[in-house]
Amino acid sequence: MSDSLRDRLEVVFKDISSEVDVDGRLTVHANPASVLSVLGFLKDDGYDYLVLVSCIDWIDEGALEVVYVLSRYLDPADTDGGRVPMLLKTRVPRESPVLASSIEIFPVAEPHEREIHELFGIRFYGHPRLTPLFLEREYEVPPFRKDFDTRQYVEEVFGNVPPVGEGTQAL
Repeated sequence: MSDSLRDRLEVVFKDISSEVDVDGRLTVHANPASVLSVLGFLKDDGYDYLVLVSCIDWIDEGALEVVYVLSRYLDPADTDGGRVPMLLKTRVPRESPVLASSIEIFPVAEPHEREIHELFGIRFYGHPRLTPLFLEREYEVPPFRKDFDTRQYVEEVFGNVPPVGEGTQAL
């Protein structure tokens, strides 16, 4: 299953690379400009369920990696192992990261992209509302990036609160 899909992908998309792991899971690496085309191809090929969109901060490489996890709904009689999820990965630069929104292909990507925008700072162009999903304020460095200073944040927010036991009275 994965090998035939891999072969078809590599014929259609010359700028991708891929590998199949020991569990038969296909991982495709594509450049940001090809992501929507690859996602559309995979959806047409039966990978019609977007399980998750996630992000990894590769700070030492100066990149943010967006990972799409796709699966397919199959006929129970299908025995080719098609329920094994596959991954599509792409990297954008940490400085001014921008990627096309995938919600035209997978509408369920809408909250995932909002979350990644809010927590990693990737702007998904074409997304109709990149409004905050979790946080009450904006941060100079998005809080899930590896260079976010958690200690500084805690000091700014909680630094003036005396620790329990020092100058406090039990109720």
